[in-house]
Amino acid sequence: FLYLHCLFIQRGRNETTWTVLRRFGYTDNLQISKEYLRPPIRIPNGCTSELSHKGQQFLSTLFERYDKDRDGALSPKEVANLFSTCPVPMWGPDVNRIIPTNQKGWITQQGFMCYWVLTTLYSLPKTLEYLAYLGYPINETENQLTAIQVTREKRLDLAKKQTSRNVYQCHVIGPKGSGKTMFCRAFIGDNLEDVVNDLDDNPQCTVNAVQVYGQEKYLILRDIVVGNISEPLQPSEVQCDVACLVYDISNPKSFEYSARIYLKYFVESKIPVLIVANKSDLEEVRQEYLLQPAAFCSHHKLPHPQSFTATDKIKKDVYVKLATMCCLAHLKHLGLLTGDSAVWWKAGLGLAAATAVGFLVVKVLKADKR
Repeated sequence: FLYLHCLFIQRGRNETTWTVLRRFGYTDNLQISKEYLRPPIRIPNGCTSELSHKGQQFLSTLFERYDKDRDGALSPKEVANLFSTCPVPMWGPDVNRIIPTNQKGWITQQGFMCYWVLTTLYSLPKTLEYLAYLGYPINETENQLTAIQVTREKRLDLAKKQTSRNVYQCHVIGPKGSGKTMFCRAFIGDNLEDVVNDLDDNPQCTVNAVQVYGQEKYLILRDIVVGNISEPLQPSEVQCDVACLVYDISNPKSFEYSARIYLKYFVESKIPVLIVANKSDLEEVRQEYLLQPAAFCSHHKLPHPQSFTATDKIKKDVYVKLATMCCLAHLKHLGLLTGDSAVWWKAGLGLAAATAVGFLVVKVLKADKR
């Protein structure tokens, strides 16, 4: 009897075991050991946690299993069925303001993967716990840790001028009224009306997938809340993979804040920076600062200010550019990320070539094993 249920659990049929347990009188008070739910794992300083290929495959299969109507999204009933073996659902009612959803507000498969990516980076124990509840294979030879990969230290990535990371953090910083919250929400397909309706309850981050030279990367935009322009930023608000400094082109005093933030926190750091000229649908005014935005960027060897507006159809190129700057962060130190398209093209070819070589090596190794 026990062996049979071990097989059910190992094959991801947790619902069968739960049905039997409830028939025998067990309730939601049934406790599972912490050792089983959260196997120990250490993330060294400078490293991050991501889903491994095996973890992504398991979650993708899980989504498809519960998407009964094959519409590419999980209805509330399908979500309830998916988390029926868990104490509580993994996310709350505000999840549609964090990840991509369909027009009904239901989580798409891409949004589903995005949420797991976000949780794995910021709350790894929660990921491990829910993988256990959802039937990830756990036996004598493996557990949830095979669904996780720990990235190489970022310092080594910069030294070797290449990275294998697939998840990047972008901090969006700007004065109040600059439109940075709209910039973050537009990343998941929300429009201005959606943001206005949620004005008092906006999440501090959004996450979506972008294509960088043919590779899928996940970009997390964190909206850094600025209470007062004179308030200093905390180290956790500065440290990221790329900084996005947003200003309002229609406000003559807006760019000064972005310039001061750059000079105070980023001018001597190893973090790439992109300045975004927001609300480009409005009339641009002269900024009350020593240098105008374009001249400031040229002086500090930054990419030219990127125009953005949320009133027209959202252009994704700015988000792709941010993700690309994360992948090619080492170029920042060479003063190359200045908007030179030839440099970007050559760097992209190098990135794509490195990926292709890696794929061929793996294929050859697998062939040798056979």
